[in-house]
Amino acid sequence: MGGMSDVFSTHILHVATGSRETVADLTGDCEEFLRQRAAGRDGLLNIFVPHATAGVAVLETGAGSDDDLLAALHTLLPADDRWQHRHGSPGHGRDHVLPALVPPHATLPVIGGRLALGTWQSVCLVDTNKDNPNRQVRLSFLG
Repeated sequence: MGGMSDVFSTHILHVATGSRETVADLTGDCEEFLRQRAAGRDGLLNIFVPHATAGVAVLETGAGSDDDLLAALHTLLPADDRWQHRHGSPGHGRDHVLPALVPPHATLPVIGGRLALGTWQSVCLVDTNKDNPNRQVRLSFLG
């Protein structure tokens, strides 16, 4: 039986989300990480965002779905002055509620070293916080 280093591997992505609301597709980054670290094994990939105002979603990208998600979040979490959390940009309190709806993590199956996603599924960072232009995303493979 190998040591823990054989079965667990982790890496931090640095994602520039800029000064606008963003749905950033991380699928290619996840696949590249698994090519380097999973070595054809089965296991689990955990994607974790260590931020209070961002989340991870598995959804179809393109075809308008990214913008639809941001629009839906605006309906659920309007950028107005209703929020008790008030520092930063107007309506920024909404960003601190986001992780309850779009959790800051996802755990996905890896089969034969590859992410076992459905045809139209992508792994995305959802960041509605315009005040924080740089994000970290931790990828961890257990297998």
